[in-house]
Parts: sequence; structure tokens; C-alpha cells
Amino acid sequence: MGKKCILIGAPIDCGQRRPGCLMGPAAYRVAGIAQTLRELGHAVEDRGDVAMTPDAGARCDNPAVHSLAECVGWSQALNGATDQALDTGFPIIMGGDHSLALGSVAGAAAHAKAKGKPLFLLWLDAHSDFHTPLTTTSGNLHGTPVAYIAGRDGFDAFGPFPHVIPPENICLFGIRSVDPAEHAALLNHDLEINDMRVLDEHGIVKPLRDFLDKVVAAGGMLHVSLDVDFLDPSIAPAVGTTVPGGTTIREAHLVMELLHESGLVTSLDLVELNPFLDERGRTARLMVDLVASLMGRKVFDRPTRSFG
Repeated sequence: MGKKCILIGAPIDCGQRRPGCLMGPAAYRVAGIAQTLRELGHAVEDRGDVAMTPDAGARCDNPAVHSLAECVGWSQALNGATDQALDTGFPIIMGGDHSLALGSVAGAAAHAKAKGKPLFLLWLDAHSDFHTPLTTTSGNLHGTPVAYIAGRDGFDAFGPFPHVIPPENICLFGIRSVDPAEHAALLNHDLEINDMRVLDEHGIVKPLRDFLDKVVAAGGMLHVSLDVDFLDPSIAPAVGTTVPGGTTIREAHLVMELLHESGLVTSLDLVELNPFLDERGRTARLMVDLVASLMGRKVFDRPTRSFG
């Protein structure tokens, strides 16, 4: 039975300094995300782009932080939009830079808390995004959502996270760029970290299935946050934070197919697509194809052969 997919546009550029991510939601629509989902048997409701009001009272002691009022405003708007969408369907938040997760995951956490269920987070990204507004030297708040979600200090401007996700319920998958301050902080928290070294040694399947087994055992909900830079830049150039050594097309599709087969995913972020950096929509189309795999499309859909 198909899902009711609710598309939510989050045209956010404020979490980093390279303009272009605000065009992401339009690019996903042009790349056919709604039609693709309908062809797979899902109902689709496009709620348009979220509107936000900057929080003029937002303050941070770190002078490097920029666009705080806008990022707080977006987080508040997306918190409500995601929570509300989960009441009736499967929200797909189309970004926009990764600071949108400050709001989308907060909304998913609020919804899970109301349902009396634990929320788990699968972070598909080249970066750990474990800075806080007080520790970032770049001032780019797209590098802070996981820290907020895990309950680190320094997020007074955003208010308390609705229901902090225990670190062991957070899986960083495919990371390969962590700066020293983030590394030191991660050593003090028990996040599940499957960096590219782990995936090279053990493959994609076992680490992911082990994490999904934890979600099943807890009867939890699962929010997936997919960053374009999870993919290798040779296949997905439309991102301002390219890091070589990312996943291949087949590895990324395998992750999505395993997530579909698990039946556990309840909400999804698509982040950091910068169409200005793309090649004729190549990255946008690939991201839509990955969504299709997550929602049930198979590359090879045929019965298993019997031998002997």
C-alpha cells in the first residue's frame, strides 16, 4: 500500500555562505519528484515552500555566527511543518542547506514524543555536523544540527530540543570530514559512527542493518537526513561542500533499498542541493532516483533463482 508523501519546500541558504541552495526545492520539483512518487503508487501532496519570519531577538556570543535570526526562524517554521505533516503522512523536506534539520528533526522528535515512541536518526553525510553555535569557527550553522539533536549546550537561541535523541540512537553514516573540535566532542558522546573506513572494511549492508535492528527492537520511528555530499562529487557535483571518496551510485541505491525493505523510515530530509553548481540537473535527478529507491523502486525486480 502506498504512502501519502507530503512535499515541503525549505529554500534555505542561511546556514552557509555559498548561495544557491535556496533553489533546491524548485530543482526537485523540476526533476519530477512528485511524478516519480505517483508512478510508484504513492499519493503526493505538495504543500509548497515554507514561509518563515526571522527571530529578531536571537542572540549568540560567538561573533563568527551569521544569519542566526534567519536560521532560528526557519527552524521554528520547519518544526511545526514537519510535526504537522507527520500527523497525516510521510514528510519529505526538500532543501535548502543542512541547517534545515535544526527544525525538521525537532518536528519529528516532537511528533515521536507525542506518540510515545523513540526517534532514531540516520545521518547520511560527509560531515558529522557536531559543532555548536559556540564552537563553530566558520559561523555556518549547517554544521550544527546533530549537536542540537543530541542535546549539546550552546543552542539557547533555538530553545530546548523537543525530545533529545539519545546519542546511541543517532547513526552517522558515510562521514569522511570531521574537524578536530568535532572529533574531540564525538569522543565524549556515544553516537554510532560508520565512517567511510568502516564502510570500506565491512561494506554497506551489515552496519546499516545492525542500526535498523536497533530501531525495530525499540519500536522506534526513523528520520533520514540525506545530504548531497554523502555521494561522491564525481556523480553529484551540485554541492558546495564536496569531499572526495563518497558513496557510489550503487552503494547509495543499496542504502535506499535497504531502508525501503525495513519499512522503518517515517520522514526524510533532502539537503545541500545547489542547482547553480549542477550539470544539466544531473544531481537533482540522481537525488530523485534515490528517493524512488527509498520509496520502493527496484533496479532489478525479479524473483530469486533456485539452484540445485
